Amino acid sequence: MPFFRTYRIFEEDGQSAGRFVELTLDDLDPGEVVIQTHYSSVNYKDALAATGAGKVIRRFPCVGGVDAAGVVASSSDTRFKLGDEVIVTGYGMGVDHDGGFAEYVRVPADWVVPLPQGLTLFDAMAIGTAGFTAALSIHRLEQNELRPENGKVMVTGATGGVGSLAIQMLAQLGYHVVALTGKDAEHDYLKSLGAAEVLSRKDLAMGARPLEKAQWAGALDAVGGETLAWLTRTMQQGGVIASFGNAGGIELHTTVMPFILRGVRLIGIDSAATAMPLRAEIWHRLATAPLRSNSVQASTGFKAGLRPQLLAQMTHTTPFAELPQVFTQLLQGRLRGRTVVEIRRIG
Repeated sequence: MPFFRTYRIFEEDGQSAGRFVELTLDDLDPGEVVIQTHYSSVNYKDALAATGAGKVIRRFPCVGGVDAAGVVASSSDTRFKLGDEVIVTGYGMGVDHDGGFAEYVRVPADWVVPLPQGLTLFDAMAIGTAGFTAALSIHRLEQNELRPENGKVMVTGATGGVGSLAIQMLAQLGYHVVALTGKDAEHDYLKSLGAAEVLSRKDLAMGARPLEKAQWAGALDAVGGETLAWLTRTMQQGGVIASFGNAGGIELHTTVMPFILRGVRLIGIDSAATAMPLRAEIWHRLATAPLRSNSVQASTGFKAGLRPQLLAQMTHTTPFAELPQVFTQLLQGRLRGRTVVEIRRIG
């Protein structure tokens, strides 16, 4: 196979530095399945890795990109054949295994998910790791007895990819969603996605008491730090929080009081390492429209569909050649929703 384009991240003078380079398959990490990449996407983790803003990369050099969607170009595993449409997200992609910012990707067969019926390759990357994380968080909250009738659900980092998708999914399931954001100009955008209320982080008095007014039955937190500590203090009795991000800091300063007096549950979400049986189930839910109510789900065990109905409204596409610009915009907070990268070279 001839040379193809990749966006590879190097360590130079102790710093991460990414650039476009031409590679062959022999240059990529090993794996049973070779995928011709049609689309990838840009997640917060990708921007941290490519710019060195976060210590994300575990091996240099490494092709960036935690997501990829495309068609099988070759496979030594009988589960996949030439031309199959597939997706790969998480695992070591873009961190310690060459990832999705490349015209061809080679990965272990156990990482590959057949494209679920009901999704296009573009849809799969509009959802990507961000949507998978949102869906997995909702799944875990449901397993911990969160239901729409329990009360309001808070979504922090609401204009980001995970937050934007989580708002849609929750609203479609009948939850009263409260979005928290530091971007006052985006309130209308968040309401258009389904948020019933939007709170400005700048106007929020987070206090310092061990317990504060109980407000939320559930929460999805992308921020961490002070915001997550505040959430623990403001949850209702038996409230449950899904924690998956650290945009506001990695430390958590709280007390045991929310946990022993209100029974608050704090659940960690690691979407990258999700085992394949659950991974396949979450992708099936992401490809399925939410046709049934959570009350039906609660009584029958049916897992309601989580397919976002407003993907086009919150997604924009960038050519592969313009990928580096997206990293800067994302880290500066100048993007909202999801960015799909068009990888496949036509002609």
